This record gives sequence, C-alpha cells and structure tokens, in this order.
Amino acid sequence: MFARELTKKYDGKAVVDAVSFEIPQKSVISLIGPNGAGKSTVMGILSRLIARDGGQVDFEGKDISRWKSKELSKRLAILTQHNNVQMKLTVRELVTFGRFPYSGNHLTEEDRQIVSQAIRYMELEEMEDRFIDELSGGQRQRAYIAMVIAQDTEYILLDEPTNNLDIYHATNMMKIVRRLCDELGKTVILVLHEINYAAFYSDYICAFVDGKIAKFGTVEEVMTKETLSQIYHVDFEIMHIKGKPLSIYY
Repeated sequence: MFARELTKKYDGKAVVDAVSFEIPQKSVISLIGPNGAGKSTVMGILSRLIARDGGQVDFEGKDISRWKSKELSKRLAILTQHNNVQMKLTVRELVTFGRFPYSGNHLTEEDRQIVSQAIRYMELEEMEDRFIDELSGGQRQRAYIAMVIAQDTEYILLDEPTNNLDIYHATNMMKIVRRLCDELGKTVILVLHEINYAAFYSDYICAFVDGKIAKFGTVEEVMTKETLSQIYHVDFEIMHIKGKPLSIYY
C-alpha cells in the first residue's frame, strides 16, 4: 500500500497536507502525533471511510477508490474508535459479521469454523453466548478484534484501539496487535496516542505534525529525544528497556 500526496481540507484548512509514505507488509505501523495532527484523518483516507481532496492510495496495484467494496473488504478491515452496536448481539453473532463479505447472510460450514477459530484465538469461548453490552470494555474490544480476524484480511487498520482501556487491558490489546502480525502474518496499521506503546510493540512509526509527516522510520529512528521534542514541544529523555527505546517526558 502506497500513499502519495494525500490532501484533505476542512473549511479551507489543510488537515492532511501532501502526505506520502509506503506501508511495509506484515509489520505493525503506528501513526502518532499530537491532537489534530491528521493521523486519524489519514487512517480514514487509507480505509476509504474519508474522501480525500487530492493524492492517491495505491492498493495492490490500483487506486483504492476503484476497488469494489465487497472485494476490498476481503483484503482490508478497519476498526474505528466508535463501535457502539445498537442491536442486541451475542459475541458469536458479532464475530459472524466478519464473514459477511464472503457469504452474506448465508453462512457456510467453513464460515462457522472460521468464526469459531477467531473466538478461540481471542479466548472468548466462555462468553461467546453473552451479549456484547454485558461485557467489560476490554472484553468488548477483544470481541471486535475477533470479528476482524474472522474477516480474514491481510491489512487491519485500528483507530486508537487502547482508547478508554485501563493499563492492563490496553497492554493486552497491544500484545494482541503484535500477535496478529507475528502469528497470523497481518499488516497492522494503528493510530496511537501513547507513544511508549507504539515504541514497544511496533516495527515502524509514522509521526505527524500539522497534517504533515514529521518522521517515518523504524522505532529506533523515530524514538529520539530530538524528534519527539520537535513533535510534541516538550522535553524528552530516552531509555532502553528490553532493547526498546522508551520515553520519559517532562
């Protein structure tokens, strides 16, 4: 996947300004930056949820706008920040939605097996018959990730998956993101505010400021006190834990 010269304006102001980068396959790529930097808008453009004003998203050799929705949904899945399901659904019923691009409302035996595998992978077997609105925030997030796994796409886009989770559940969510890449071979792109989660669990980081890319590179290339201080306008120090560069800011 390539992004070339992406632009998006609201009320005449550019919130995404000539953004270009390539997504390395079978990697975890985190988009970071202060509020209003443009990272969630870029995520929306990559997933085709937000119409761009200019530029191109090259997806498997053709512009993403030219893909039929059904075919695109077999290759790319997105989980947004707002996933409030209004219907009374069990965990299994929610995860089954992941098979809609393949079989619609007529599930095959293969679909049912894939749904069961996704539920088992996310360790949700004991609650698969419980209703979503009865679950904790962390459990609901796991159920939504199971739905994405059942969709069986190479690319998974997650917009702030740790939002509103406590440290325990947020850390577990990031471990799941890492497993999606390492065990299932997925390419995972996520928007994060917590830069130390990005540093510890990502392969690459794309840092945004004022709608532009301030730095794109490996974790080690982006996680420097000079780069982070430039992006966030506070003072940083970098320490290494388990070989990962983590930040302290003050």
